[in-house]
Amino acid sequence: MQSLYEWDFRGESDPLTIFRRNCDTLQSKVDEDFVSKIINAVITHKKEIDDLIVESAPEWPLQQIALVDRNILRIAVAELLYCEDVPPKVVINEAVELAKEYGSEASGKFVNGVLGTIYRNSAHFANEEKDGE
Repeated sequence: MQSLYEWDFRGESDPLTIFRRNCDTLQSKVDEDFVSKIINAVITHKKEIDDLIVESAPEWPLQQIALVDRNILRIAVAELLYCEDVPPKVVINEAVELAKEYGSEASGKFVNGVLGTIYRNSAHFANEEKDGE
């Protein structure tokens, strides 16, 4: 999240370079393969991801969504769409927890609402819901 936030804030062209630099300064272990996969998904599918966010939060133009919330949403949508090994409810829960930790007082509810709408409205998950019944 930190690397995508910095990329979005500064407008730098390569979030993977930012991520590698951030990994060098972190004290804890990071699953670099997984994080790189998410960053690549966000970069590759940014327009599609941003379009889903805008469609699911029509009263909030993308540039008016707080940087933290916007990048948490991008990460979560990338995970929802491109990381099939992570259950959607886990992705949503983790995103909400990140929003509560790093966003504003209302961030958790906002992120939960947007991701819930994306999950419910996405044809990508239609078969999963039927399989789970």
